[in-house]
Amino acid sequence: MTKQERATRTRAALIHSAARLFEERGYLKAGLTEISAGAGVSRGALTFHFETKAAVSGAVEDVAIRALRRAARQASQSQDNSLQAMIDMSHSFAYLLNDDVVVRAGYRLNCNADLRSGLNLRQQWQSCVQQLAGLAADEGSLRPEASQEALVTTVVATTTGLEVLSWRNSAWLSRSSLAGFWRQLLSAVATPGAQASTDPNGTDAVLDQLASVPRQFGPAPARSAPADPHEATL
Repeated sequence: MTKQERATRTRAALIHSAARLFEERGYLKAGLTEISAGAGVSRGALTFHFETKAAVSGAVEDVAIRALRRAARQASQSQDNSLQAMIDMSHSFAYLLNDDVVVRAGYRLNCNADLRSGLNLRQQWQSCVQQLAGLAADEGSLRPEASQEALVTTVVATTTGLEVLSWRNSAWLSRSSLAGFWRQLLSAVATPGAQASTDPNGTDAVLDQLASVPRQFGPAPARSAPADPHEATL
């Protein structure tokens, strides 16, 4: 193994360790010594890659942002049906948040305004839903009486609420839970033709592609409740 390869692996291990500790203990209580120990490296090795805890948390957030953007791009490019693209994105995001501790921790760091490095993922999701809702209307997929504004509000509020609830119980953000929401929403806002051509369960090919991506940070550990529930609150 080359020196560069070892450095890359060490950096990845530190990011994974930090994400796990941020989830278990909260950002404020996670220490650099614990992060380095969790990665199996010295404190000096950690500071070589990240001078401060803010720097390592920024790296965790950056990994989450890149993973979620990649998932959104894959879902969007695979569909001509904008409603299906919206559904597939929500399922892709749910999969990553449930399966990948680094994405989950990075997303929660981003949702904390005091820790956010810049980009607001929730605002990005809202903008994405707004764009797709407009495209769905142009495609004739929405009922004439359906309000695009109400559709966007419902999708963003519900998916955000499911993510918050999943902190204690990941079943809230399961594929079946999301599918139930989409099934009810489509029956209210989509035309009969759009309902027939749209799968509320998400497109298998999109999710299979997401599952086939090799994990950079190893298997996600089992979730545990945060030590300080107030710090975990979004």
